[in-house]
Amino acid sequence: MTASNWRGVFPAATTQFAEDFSVDLEATTAVVKALVEDGVHGLIAMGTVGENNSLSAPEKRAVLTAIVDAVDGRVPVLTGVSELTTDLARTYAIDAARIGADGLMLLPAMVYVPSEAELEAHIRTVAAATSLPVMLYNNPPAYRVAISLDTLERLTDVETLVAIKESAPDPRRITDILNRCGDRYRVFAGLDDVALEEILLGAVGWVSGLTNAFPTESIALWEAVESGDLETARAIYRWFMPLLHLDAEHDLVQSIKLAEQVMGRGSERVRMPRLPLAGARRAEVIAMVETARDTRPLKLPSVLAH
Repeated sequence: MTASNWRGVFPAATTQFAEDFSVDLEATTAVVKALVEDGVHGLIAMGTVGENNSLSAPEKRAVLTAIVDAVDGRVPVLTGVSELTTDLARTYAIDAARIGADGLMLLPAMVYVPSEAELEAHIRTVAAATSLPVMLYNNPPAYRVAISLDTLERLTDVETLVAIKESAPDPRRITDILNRCGDRYRVFAGLDDVALEEILLGAVGWVSGLTNAFPTESIALWEAVESGDLETARAIYRWFMPLLHLDAEHDLVQSIKLAEQVMGRGSERVRMPRLPLAGARRAEVIAMVETARDTRPLKLPSVLAH
């Protein structure tokens, strides 16, 4: 499966844990199968929402194997590549190719804040490790380094770099990338609460967190834009926005998993150092999810009839 079909809504799927906080592969694959059956266009395994950096190396391989087997080629499966060193990232990329992933979502090396030259070298080294297509992940607020336009332009000679997930909070970045690099990269919206703006500006897909809880509406939003029905798209987006803001908060993983739990789609369990939401914050998020659930825009046009 090539990157030519990387388009549409790609939820960053959650990794599910058992009561003892071991990885629950059965629950994880149940979450993934449900998303595919709901009609998502692709999946990200073990991105930020999938708690990549809370998993051991063997667990990462086991989770990816289970997800690839569960999806069985129905949609593209990309896996997050999020490691402390370039060598560890390179090794994981090789293993992901062996396991059968359709692509990589490549992050900067964790913890260390690189120079522009170091970031470029990291990307080139990992991309060269396999023939898998690669989606770069730009998220300056979370990872304290930006993939600059100059770096993106220099990297155009790396054929396997085919896409970029753009999670900078300023949607002007989409136009800047397209002006600088044309259609060289498939640009994906990467921050839920600017997704519509970025799709309208030229993003060909949306890597989403809240799709885990509300896949039908996420797909309907995408389809409304695709069909040119901006009235419907705006109506869905306005309904969705209070929840979409959660994707930009530091506790996005806990909030998204709690939303999944409220919607009967997964468990709120997270691994330390994260803790489940508690007190007023937990009550606030539950109330937001329940309000969204009880006011779902089901009377909108047939784009919602999945």
